[in-house]
Amino acid sequence: MPDYIFETSWEVCNHVGGIHTVLSSRAALMQSLNKDHIIFFGPDLKERSDLEFREDRRILRKWRELTGRDKNLPKVRVGRWNISDSPIAVLVDYSHLWADKDTIYGWAWEQFGVQSHAAYGDYDDSCLFGYAVGQAMKSLYEWLSPQENKKTFVAHSNEWQTGFTVFYLRAFCPAVRTLFTTHATGIGRSIAGNGKPLYDCFTAYNGDQMAQELNMVSKHSAEKQAAHHCHCFTTVSDLTARECTQLLEKTPDIVTPNGFELCSVPQGKAFTARRNKTRQVLTGLYRHLLRLDNTPANPLFVAISGRLEWKNKGIDVFLQAMERLADGQIDRPVVAFVLIPYLDKACWTKGNVTVVFLPFYLPLNEKENYDNISQQHIDRAALQPLMGMTYYDLLIGMDMTVFPSYYEPWGYTPMESVAYHIPTVTTDLAGYGIWAKQASGESGFPPVTVIHRTDENSEDVIGRITSTVRSFISLGNNSVEAIRKAAAQLAKKSTWEHFFACYEKAYRIALSK
Repeated sequence: MPDYIFETSWEVCNHVGGIHTVLSSRAALMQSLNKDHIIFFGPDLKERSDLEFREDRRILRKWRELTGRDKNLPKVRVGRWNISDSPIAVLVDYSHLWADKDTIYGWAWEQFGVQSHAAYGDYDDSCLFGYAVGQAMKSLYEWLSPQENKKTFVAHSNEWQTGFTVFYLRAFCPAVRTLFTTHATGIGRSIAGNGKPLYDCFTAYNGDQMAQELNMVSKHSAEKQAAHHCHCFTTVSDLTARECTQLLEKTPDIVTPNGFELCSVPQGKAFTARRNKTRQVLTGLYRHLLRLDNTPANPLFVAISGRLEWKNKGIDVFLQAMERLADGQIDRPVVAFVLIPYLDKACWTKGNVTVVFLPFYLPLNEKENYDNISQQHIDRAALQPLMGMTYYDLLIGMDMTVFPSYYEPWGYTPMESVAYHIPTVTTDLAGYGIWAKQASGESGFPPVTVIHRTDENSEDVIGRITSTVRSFISLGNNSVEAIRKAAAQLAKKSTWEHFFACYEKAYRIALSK
């Protein structure tokens, strides 16, 4: 292990997506190996950051005071990230760089070939943040390690948003070795999200050419050059490593798969109590939505979650599978929960299947009808039991989950389900799906059902989801309990304790350069 690890992401103290889960779940193990020598750097987004950040002016006090006196350095706040084992977090204010934006972009073009001229959207915030983090890391390195001390430092940047951290350190602080991880290539996600056949035409795609066509030249350029100029380049799965080789023209030095920390999962009687409580809440919501007088007979709760990417996350085929399930004869009510933010539907019902949309921000004032269920049925009485419940609080009450992803470099959602003893469905276009198939096999009804998915077989995927749910409905209690135990056992194989060795090797690669 290096003496110090600086790690940065736009998602430090800022929960946006899966990278937050990667970093926050890995932090506990890293703290146990080298306590308080892992320091996370995130954007200072004020009130939003403060949801997860606890300032502590005693930590790195002299360095913080030093940066406060230097007008050329970013303003920082130092404290603890409110996650397991509370690692040190530095929130960086990058507002001082806006006046110098064009100069910074010119420098990045001349030194590293980064094409910022076509920038739009969140590019400016991301790159200026990355540059400011580089400034803060250099300053902290110089304060922690005077020349007479032979300490080793690695700076780990996650995703294109922190590519400018790599550039800054390579140019101005070469003693700090740089590690860059792409969790999903921007251009690969864009190709898939724009309805183009990513896999059938994979070897014909040129990343630079597609970036021009899809209007993402600047982001692609920042990501590609960070991959080429860092000391060690990593990604999260063999699936994405292939993507990097083709689209970024750089093969990762090592694959660093994502692990999970099981400390969030309750054990024994606490698990059973929490699961029963959630099922009572969800059953009550279901009864309210359908205006049922009597409690339905043991409904099957199924869920899908993730970002609002209809094709990439497989939301489209999931909903079609639920509709096909409703067209058939099933003798047990099925309630499918869509746990995805910003959807504006309430729910729909057909036959013995109900699909409930649970966005994080429900538009309570909408009155549009969806089939025979109207938006007005979701009122404050129905929502009250859900207040304060986290995603994991909801997940633990499910019977199964479905994540039929088309584009999924790793896939935390099925991994989280298995950790909570929930059998799940994913695809072989997800890194976790490939790993789970190798780790558990598919004898009988496996804890992870891995569906083969291509550019052309959506109908097969829909059919396989439908048949899997039907098969699960027909299982007896003993079989279901056996599957749930198998899920819990599989989860133990994918903890950070097993996967962190890949990171240790990545650090050694970076330090050897």
